Amino acid sequence: MERVCQFLKDAGTYYLATAEGDQPRVRPFGTAHIFEGRLYIQTGRSKPVSKQLAANPKAELCAFKDGKWLRVSCELVEDDRVEARKSMLDAYPELRAMYDENDGNTQVLYMKDATAVFSSFTAPPETVKF
Repeated sequence: MERVCQFLKDAGTYYLATAEGDQPRVRPFGTAHIFEGRLYIQTGRSKPVSKQLAANPKAELCAFKDGKWLRVSCELVEDDRVEARKSMLDAYPELRAMYDENDGNTQVLYMKDATAVFSSFTAPPETVKF
């Protein structure tokens, strides 16, 4: 899990895919944070991605850096504790211009039943589960 988190941070931007009915939706994300042994991402409740994950928590994300890529399939589970939201925002202080752990909009979700596959054109894929 730590290696997955570091790859996402090093890539800077990764792409999160969700489903809206039968239509896939993909958008850029940039948060990855480990809190209490779980890998979290962050969004806003007012965004369509939040509503999509509430209807179907299955998601996939993909990141690419230096000829290597990472794909993670998981279920994203909301953690509604203020401590989890605060930890994320403390790790990404630049988000505090838009979010606060007590604003009712900040949402953090952790990866459950995750399968991460590290790939490149020059090495066999490596799978990690957490």
